[in-house]
Amino acid sequence: MLNPIPMTLLLVCAAALPVWAANDAPRLIPRETLFGNPEKASPAISPDGKRIAYLAPVDGVLNVWVQTIGEDDAKVVTQDKKRGIRIFFWAEDNQRVLYLQDSDGDENWHVYAVDLSNNVTRDMTPFLGVKAGVTAIDRDFPNELLVEMNLRNPSLFDVYRLNLSNGALELDTENPGDVAGWVVDGKFQVRGAQAMTPDGGSELRVRKTVNDEWTPFIKWTAEDNLSGAAGFTPDGNGLYLQDSRDYNALRLIEIDLDSKKTKVLAQDPQYDVSSLIVNPDTEAIQAVSFEKDREEWTVLDKSIAKDVKAIQKIHRGDFMLLSRDHADQNWVVAFTTDDGPVPYYVYHRETGEADFLFTSRPKLEEYTLARMEPISFKARDGLTIHGYLTLPPNAKAKGLPMVLDVHGGPWARDSWGYNPEAQWLANRGYACLQVNFRGSTGYGKDFINAGNKEWGRKMQDDLTDAVNWAVKKGYADPEKVAIYGGSYGGYAALAGAAFTPDVYACAISMVGPSNLITLLESIPPYWEPVRKMFDERVGSLETERELLEERSPLTRADQIHIPMLIAQGANDPRVKQAESEQIVNALRDKGKKVEYLLFEDEGHGFARPENRLKFYAAAEKFLAEILGGRYEE
Repeated sequence: MLNPIPMTLLLVCAAALPVWAANDAPRLIPRETLFGNPEKASPAISPDGKRIAYLAPVDGVLNVWVQTIGEDDAKVVTQDKKRGIRIFFWAEDNQRVLYLQDSDGDENWHVYAVDLSNNVTRDMTPFLGVKAGVTAIDRDFPNELLVEMNLRNPSLFDVYRLNLSNGALELDTENPGDVAGWVVDGKFQVRGAQAMTPDGGSELRVRKTVNDEWTPFIKWTAEDNLSGAAGFTPDGNGLYLQDSRDYNALRLIEIDLDSKKTKVLAQDPQYDVSSLIVNPDTEAIQAVSFEKDREEWTVLDKSIAKDVKAIQKIHRGDFMLLSRDHADQNWVVAFTTDDGPVPYYVYHRETGEADFLFTSRPKLEEYTLARMEPISFKARDGLTIHGYLTLPPNAKAKGLPMVLDVHGGPWARDSWGYNPEAQWLANRGYACLQVNFRGSTGYGKDFINAGNKEWGRKMQDDLTDAVNWAVKKGYADPEKVAIYGGSYGGYAALAGAAFTPDVYACAISMVGPSNLITLLESIPPYWEPVRKMFDERVGSLETERELLEERSPLTRADQIHIPMLIAQGANDPRVKQAESEQIVNALRDKGKKVEYLLFEDEGHGFARPENRLKFYAAAEKFLAEILGGRYEE
């Protein structure tokens, strides 16, 4: 039996009720249920297959818990008190859990290790102002990690060998000055380096052994600069590449280091290689996916073909392989679906059966969620644009208020599956339209390169065309369309308000840059190796300042006449606080209506649940006042 509806949930904006016929409106889903902490999430099996680690809150803060499989002995093993842990994994020794944490969103991640024998936590990279990341782990080296840090130079990441027992850090591979990424072989040696080139492309360098000099192996031009190494082959004599040379989309190839003879393992003419399943013992790639409207898998290793088939029968959602034990008999898998929380299972290869673990947000199962439908349309220049439309459940799909929810990146994409923002908006009575505008990833190099230097122009035109498509189809009321997004999506919201002020009724920008010149002048120092990519894809500070100024919403602030909600994290290292405040000040100086939220303990996005809930409460009320949707009091 469903729980009774709390009285507070009945206090909704009456203007929204015409979206639904009498008695058809679904129950209002509390924001806490959508945007608060999951009850449990991200399970990972221990290397020996005996325990499961997962995330769950303690006093409202996400921490790591560990439980013996089949036993009721779960206990919390980390003690984060503020920000919450989001990234963790098992060490290969079965005795430690490792996790990453930054300080109030500054993205200077540290690597922490928890010794499960005594629950002592140790900061393994205890350097102030230094950013650390895990380069590789290896089951044959259970007491070591390869980590990369910008300790020697803030702009460059060197690789260090970390001893988990005593915390010793030894410089393993020094960055020559232009390397943006490293590749480790099956013997736990750094033998590949990917560097950016002056023309905006990249160069892959290799070395036979760690004692040899780096040798240029492959060069990619700027149009192919998403190409790169996916790992060494099991024998160490070849590389797996995600490569778009002489082809539109990223395909998976195997290339011999000596002869450079290549073999195509998987390809699609339109869609890029997306995810890989890699055998953690041999390093062989076993399966590859292409993310089309939904994710589609191609199995390369016949030994797992029956496993993939069996897993796909467990649930109608798209599956992800999260972890596997050393014996390779137990796999932890998750499924993403559009109308429910994420369920997790342990799949047993020997029997082909699966045991259910838990869902991330079981309270969601008490409510009616919306379905997400893939859509496509032709942009004004004939380019096909893909996206997703989520409509209010039980509502007549005609003349709805609509929110255009723009993804960040912009070199990313929206995907099919459970999306809390889409469900939130649909539940409040809005159509939610998500668009993979040109410049989004996954659709081949022609599509992503069509977005080069098109911030505020053709990329923005695609969003306008998406609104026009939804209006022409009858889904959206042209007088009640909002634009909303974070990061690049926040920029697009500001640009929509400034460059096409008559298309939208209001706009919400979260950590969105308002001035492309000040954005590029203030990028983090460790982005310097990829600065040339920004020159090619956004515009050059040295030679194209006029273009950057023209595409900056701040320069057109006088054209903004719609209500604005702007939110910012004070510690954001990517989009500095000034990006939001300079346009807020410009709007207020002109007497324009703008609401501004500043979160002192956040960075590029809002990790703490209390901050997320405050933001979504403000956004929900803002939309309800202008578009007429429902809101939770």
